[in-house]
Amino acid sequence: MFDLSGLADVILLLALVLLFAPVLGAYLARVYTDRPVLGDAFWRPIERVIYRLLGVDPRHSMRLREYAVALVLTIAALVAWIWAILFFQSSLPWNPLQLPGFGWDLAFHSAASFATNTDFTHFTNESQLSLGAAVLGLQIALFFSAASGLAVVAAFIRGFTSRDGTLGNFYVDMVRSVTRFLLPAAFVGALFLLLMNVPQTFTSYVTAHGFAGSSQTIYLGPVASWSSIELIGTNGGGWYAANAGAALANPSALTSLVETGMMLLVPFSVPFMFGRMVRRPAESYPYIATILIVLLIALGLYIYFQASGNPALGGIAFLDPGTNGYPVGQASQYSVGEASLFQVASVYANVGAANAALGSLTSGAQMVLFFGMFTQSTPGGVGTGFGGLLVFALVGVFIAGLMVGRTPEYLGKKVGKDQMRWSAAALILHPALILVPVLLAVAGGWAAAAGVGPLGSNVAVNAHQFTILLYEFTSEAANNGSAMGPINDTSLFFNVAGGIVMLLGRLIPMIAMLSIGSLFAQQEYVPESTGTLKTNSATFTIYLALIVIVVSGLLFLPVLALGPLAQGGW
Repeated sequence: MFDLSGLADVILLLALVLLFAPVLGAYLARVYTDRPVLGDAFWRPIERVIYRLLGVDPRHSMRLREYAVALVLTIAALVAWIWAILFFQSSLPWNPLQLPGFGWDLAFHSAASFATNTDFTHFTNESQLSLGAAVLGLQIALFFSAASGLAVVAAFIRGFTSRDGTLGNFYVDMVRSVTRFLLPAAFVGALFLLLMNVPQTFTSYVTAHGFAGSSQTIYLGPVASWSSIELIGTNGGGWYAANAGAALANPSALTSLVETGMMLLVPFSVPFMFGRMVRRPAESYPYIATILIVLLIALGLYIYFQASGNPALGGIAFLDPGTNGYPVGQASQYSVGEASLFQVASVYANVGAANAALGSLTSGAQMVLFFGMFTQSTPGGVGTGFGGLLVFALVGVFIAGLMVGRTPEYLGKKVGKDQMRWSAAALILHPALILVPVLLAVAGGWAAAAGVGPLGSNVAVNAHQFTILLYEFTSEAANNGSAMGPINDTSLFFNVAGGIVMLLGRLIPMIAMLSIGSLFAQQEYVPESTGTLKTNSATFTIYLALIVIVVSGLLFLPVLALGPLAQGGW
């Protein structure tokens, strides 16, 4: 049975995150409105040099097309850089194990993955990735992919305050995201992890010799600094293949809690940033409340399903729920509450870090994780998660306006059919990016070749296999990065299809957000009237939470019937 006393530190952690989030949100709002902040004297000269090297005028504010083109070109350049690093890995320095380069398709999948903040890996970190490729290629992407998410949501929010049709300067937003927040935050986070015994070294490995003459290779590296930006930037690609389940990356219950806080801090702060940027701090409360409602319900359900045990394992010795109180697949150095919060926070914040074997979870717990990737916004990844929640809010405002027979408006800007077209495109794209490649994988035989057999008489086994396949593309489409496995997904089909899904799943919602922001930026302010919907109320909070839950459920519930629901015998 689940011990409720294990929830005390979970509650304390969430309280601390909610305590610091408004402070960080206010700071980020000042960064993206170019108001004075701590560190200006140090960073401004460095930023001016960067702007000169890029040929950028920081005073120039971009319109939609220019901002979107700059975004796409930056991600394309990042993909090309990572692809070259991985493809030519064998010829590059800092490769003490003489690891070969990646094949072109695996290099493409990996480059698309890390450039889009997904970090879904089809390779084994310890045996396929050199220290140089990790530090000079992938770790750079951890910063810039997170910065692109922050830049886009800042531009999206400016649409509510701008009246000249401009959204800001993409390159300025990117540079300031890195210099003013991501670099300092990653440094502080790495320091904390280092003090908690997470290794930080440029030594690739050491060989440990046992008393009986045996030896073991222990892979090392700059794990603390990597893990810090991985978690703060909601990237998720761990230094080790076992991710946060590796003892060196997450050695204790304390590091598990600290890492959970690092994952949640920025996604919880961006709603407060929004309130400050639109000069209506109270507007942030419905978003924070909606995130908490969905996240806490998910956490409660996840703990319930995990504590109940997996009935499919009931007949196997030492794996029944009463054996040691821990679900199968979970490391015993964390309590059930701590491990559950880490995993739910990771998936719902689109981080993708894993501290358990996801394939061993109960079907109910797997379904909880699926739902977090379906919403992508409770709280979602850095920047784009809140952007997605704002899209849900606009849909809710539009529906509410139609219900009362008046023109929908939000924050003094009219919400019309053009905004709804982009909102619908962002919402409908997500299931399409999941279901189309799943269909192609099954119909084309690539799923069977990867170890996912055709549906047959053994419903439970095949439902689990389908769940694994569905999770693969759901994680990639949501730019999440967690994997359920085992599945042989290193083939040409899975590498190319997965890379395309991740790029489209990142770029199209971003462009939709920028387009909606641009439409608002071209409007004049509309004064509120007695009929204006009060969006900073408890009523709107409940309404928004239901919109998120119902719309996500309607989009994805049917496909769950073929996977987790059938697997659990529901």
